[in-house]
Amino acid sequence: MITAFVLLDVDVDRVPEVATELCGLEGVTEVYSVTGRYDLIVKVRVSRNEDLADVVTGRIGKVTGIAGSETVIAFRSYSEEALDAGFALGQDPPA
Repeated sequence: MITAFVLLDVDVDRVPEVATELCGLEGVTEVYSVTGRYDLIVKVRVSRNEDLADVVTGRIGKVTGIAGSETVIAFRSYSEEALDAGFALGQDPPA
């Protein structure tokens, strides 16, 4: 699976509506309202690069109220859950 994060500049008065619409798009798994440089961060998970292009430009890019975007693709996940599973390989299960 390919995971990408789409960082969005959104018209201030449209943030809740844009976030709600994004949540309904195929390929979008999570949407966060954040502080800082961007207004929303969208997590996208797809099987192929072609699908990523379709989600980002064909779906997200067409949502009214988005003023700009930047997309980053994740190489690897270092989440606690993934790290714990990796360190547990080859160990006996807890008693």
